[in-house]
Amino acid sequence: MTKNQPTLRKTVSTADLYADPPPLPRHASLSRTLTRLQQRPRGISRGNPFMQPQATVSQTSLRFHNTDARDSAEDAGRRNAPTFHESHRHSVAAPYFSNLIDFDDDFGAPKEQQSPPPVPPKIPEIPTFEPKVEPTREKEGPEKYTKPFTDFMTANPTVFHAVDAVAKDLEKSGYKKLSERDSWDLKQGGKYYVERNGSSLIAFAVGEGYEAGNGAAVVAGHIDALTAKLKPIPKLRTKAGFVQLGVAPYAGALNDTWWDRDLGIGGRVLVKEHGKIVTKLVKLDWPIARIPTLAPHFGAAAMGPFNKETQMVPIIGLDNSDMGSFSGKEEAGEWKGSVLGGEGTFAATQPERLVKAISEELSIRDYSSIVNWELELFDIQPAQLGGLSKEFIFAGRIDDKLCSWAAIQALLNTSTSGSSQLKIVALFDDEEVGSLLRQGARGNFLPAVIERIVDEFADKGVRSLISRTYANSFLVSSDVIHAVNPNFLNAYLENHAPHLNIGPAVSADSNAHMTTDSVSTAVFQHCVDRDMGVRKQDPKLQVFQIRNDSRSGGTVGPMLSAATGIRAIDCGIPQLSMHSIRATTGSLDPGLGVFAFQSFLENFESVDAEFKA
Repeated sequence: MTKNQPTLRKTVSTADLYADPPPLPRHASLSRTLTRLQQRPRGISRGNPFMQPQATVSQTSLRFHNTDARDSAEDAGRRNAPTFHESHRHSVAAPYFSNLIDFDDDFGAPKEQQSPPPVPPKIPEIPTFEPKVEPTREKEGPEKYTKPFTDFMTANPTVFHAVDAVAKDLEKSGYKKLSERDSWDLKQGGKYYVERNGSSLIAFAVGEGYEAGNGAAVVAGHIDALTAKLKPIPKLRTKAGFVQLGVAPYAGALNDTWWDRDLGIGGRVLVKEHGKIVTKLVKLDWPIARIPTLAPHFGAAAMGPFNKETQMVPIIGLDNSDMGSFSGKEEAGEWKGSVLGGEGTFAATQPERLVKAISEELSIRDYSSIVNWELELFDIQPAQLGGLSKEFIFAGRIDDKLCSWAAIQALLNTSTSGSSQLKIVALFDDEEVGSLLRQGARGNFLPAVIERIVDEFADKGVRSLISRTYANSFLVSSDVIHAVNPNFLNAYLENHAPHLNIGPAVSADSNAHMTTDSVSTAVFQHCVDRDMGVRKQDPKLQVFQIRNDSRSGGTVGPMLSAATGIRAIDCGIPQLSMHSIRATTGSLDPGLGVFAFQSFLENFESVDAEFKA
């Protein structure tokens, strides 16, 4: 192979790849080129030797020989050499051809192409494995629960709506509805719930390793709230052209915060359909009723105190048919009977326009099919965020739907896997009026449910197993706690004034109005501490106790603990303006309550082992 003269060597640049090369001089030493073109007929112009089709695999493999071998070769390619050795020269612009040609106008016949040298076998590459990096799981923050809670509060103004919404959430998460009137078929790992009166509910999850006599982690609260309920016959005589509605206060309702509020009407309606009595929920959530104040210009009459029977009667409409008969005295107008539904029907005893509004809402065409109803007034203003940084929640009926909702969410977050105990959330009605009814905490609802669970898994004396179950169990009585009010700091004990957006508060009382003691406080604190650092913000347990010169409220804790013997603690979420028609809590407090209750439900079994003698 002819070696290029040093003076004729040219370095290939990027520009050379895209430009035609200059004509090479005719020289004896260049009678063979480094690129061979296929023989072309005469008269056809010579193409650019650098613009060739893509090289084949065998041709391309020849380009990667060491270029030093080319430079060290001798003049074996001279014209008179007896043999010809190809140079494996690199070419980035054109493929390599082994049949080199003379650079003349007349091309000779192509020489026989030599076979390329054998390609050495390719050594398989050893795969490299990088360590698998697990994705970082974002920590859960309490703000996740803010909007779901406010949505729940706005959509469910009555106790019946609230229980129904909780039941639907449970069913979406795989909980099965049971009836107290039927036999139960419970399974380990099963999830169930049962209602009573449509206003109380108990949900429970059976651990996969549960055996009769094992303990239960119980969170109990109340889901009723202060309200004004319609009287059995709420139709009143028209006075001074105003249609009014007869209502009665439930617990501490119809207080001063109920003046001049936009009030809707809602509850449950019993309707006869196809020979059956069914329950339907109704919610008239536009401003229907209002309790008007007397302007301060009237002096002492506007100062109070006020009679709830005669001076706090809601107005719901106008009827000026008695115009001209007004005497300025509270005289009864003419009684107007109703013809809706026919004489003797329930609808005939109710305000006509109210019957029509509810019938339209529920698509009832026959007024006589309305058997009865339980209705109440509620503030229609939706639950919403407040504060400069939206750190508050302003809502009605926070007491105690706040703790009830948080407890249910905590239960939904838990699993039956790896558990040998029961996880129970009990929501009671009638707490605000003493819990005396069958759907209240003083009734047998919770004991009856626990006894039936034990009975399902027992194979011997049930009574002793129930007693053992109570002894191995723990109850968190979850009712809202008074948050510190900056305008009335003197009403609080120092170091016993819970703050918002910090975490639930343990409530203590020296006169046994609360169940809290040193042991129960330590148990619950250990449960919460087990999950420290797991979330974006950990709930910090606070403490509350009333001053000696103030009266303490009550919860469902003492009555449940006394009836069953279950160890208990009172711990609730702080709120401002308790028993007002509109109250305040922190925007993070629902989520912090969920975290605290979930830690208890998940960790009690292991924590309790530390306290077992």
